Amino acid sequence: MTQDFDVLIIGAGISGLGAACHLRQRFPDRSFCLLEAMPGFGGTWWTHRYPGARSDSDLFTYGYGFKPWTGRAIASAEEIRAYLDEVIAENDLAPHIRYGHKVQSAIWSSDTHRWTLTVTREGADESQTFTTAFLWICAGYYDHEQGHTPDWPTLKDFQGQVVHPQHWPQDLSCEDRRVVVIGSGATAATLIPSLANEAAHVTMLQRSPTFFAAEPWEHPLAAQLRPLHLPDAWFHEIMRRAFVARSDEVIRLSFEQPEALRALLLDDVRARLPEGYDLDRHFNPRYRPWQQRIAKVPDGDLFQAIRSGRASVVTDTIERFDVQGIQLASGERLDADLIVTATGFNLKLFGGIRFEVDGVPVDWRERVTYRGLMIEGVPNMAYTQGYFRSSWTLRADLVCDWVCRLLAHLREQGHAMVVPTVPEADAGMPRRPWSEADNFNAGYVMRAQATLFGQGDRHPWRHGLEYAEERVILPGASLRDEALVYR
Repeated sequence: MTQDFDVLIIGAGISGLGAACHLRQRFPDRSFCLLEAMPGFGGTWWTHRYPGARSDSDLFTYGYGFKPWTGRAIASAEEIRAYLDEVIAENDLAPHIRYGHKVQSAIWSSDTHRWTLTVTREGADESQTFTTAFLWICAGYYDHEQGHTPDWPTLKDFQGQVVHPQHWPQDLSCEDRRVVVIGSGATAATLIPSLANEAAHVTMLQRSPTFFAAEPWEHPLAAQLRPLHLPDAWFHEIMRRAFVARSDEVIRLSFEQPEALRALLLDDVRARLPEGYDLDRHFNPRYRPWQQRIAKVPDGDLFQAIRSGRASVVTDTIERFDVQGIQLASGERLDADLIVTATGFNLKLFGGIRFEVDGVPVDWRERVTYRGLMIEGVPNMAYTQGYFRSSWTLRADLVCDWVCRLLAHLREQGHAMVVPTVPEADAGMPRRPWSEADNFNAGYVMRAQATLFGQGDRHPWRHGLEYAEERVILPGASLRDEALVYR
């Protein structure tokens, strides 16, 4: 039996739930459904359950603009899941979510003006069919089924336990064990202080350093505001603006005065480490600040673990694994009982769904983005992708507003479909990669570039990366753009 909806949302994480709330508020008469492949809501917060899992963005900007956040600025995964649970309850979304529903294919027909989705259901033998007038992809951008682990042929020789944080066993104990965490990004920075409390010792093994910023769990301004007992919406908005202003300034510095920002970050780290610590070797990256993420360290807990001697940092490359640990290129070795491969994730475009438009398979590599929220030549489909340098949800809220404006425009003008189409004047524009390495070059992005759609060298064929720019551009973007072809 085919199930038909006005709008189908793929994913019940932070993006999908936000999209559903905007739809409910703006179009109470329209039918919609969220298809979620996993057994529960939360997306990354459903998947990531390793010790100490928490946000790497403040919750006043990572939380929704319509749902005040009243807790600490940095929140645990459990606190974020509780917040999303409230969003579902307050907006009566539960009846609209189908868990364990994985979309295999999405086929568009210009004759019927509808998408037809083939969906497999966990535990069911037969697939299901869903149809919709508008498809909204809110599946994030990484593979929840398989984290990234480099190809290490000798890893099989290690006789201890190997775990990727994305697949953390809930019964795993690190008590009195020697732990080596390979990697130095936000996940490693989160894991190490948590593991150091029970492990015999934790070593962070990195090929090259990452930028870190020690920040309090609670912003000092929040402590001043709480005794005033402001309405939740006021408190949230004041804190949100404070974090946005600070983020804007740091991002500006990263482009205009990168070495000054580097000095500020390193001076703070130096003050938190033992005297004489080799800061340049272990904490001074080769790239400029914000060319990759600056990992947050709440109350400097990573540095506290290092000062106490419970954790250490080794900057080296792996020559091979053996029965008892890791042999390094320098000639040193690390003995281990447990190896944690905090080596990142794999990017998975649009949930891995196979797309087809009017009988022709869609090859994303041949397409460019339209404003970072639709794709050239793909009708009635939008997607939500957040920021690299600012909170994901700041952009998700902007995308939700734009998509809802588009849906209203389609109805008001009596159009059945809209297709982003490169006009003749832009046909010869240079095609650029999804992410330009001199702007943002995180490993998961660079590994996936060859499989992704690209962008042009001008608006609207570019993906905006900064909230300071897009909070003006997207709300004011005209829906009568010549690049949007209506039928």
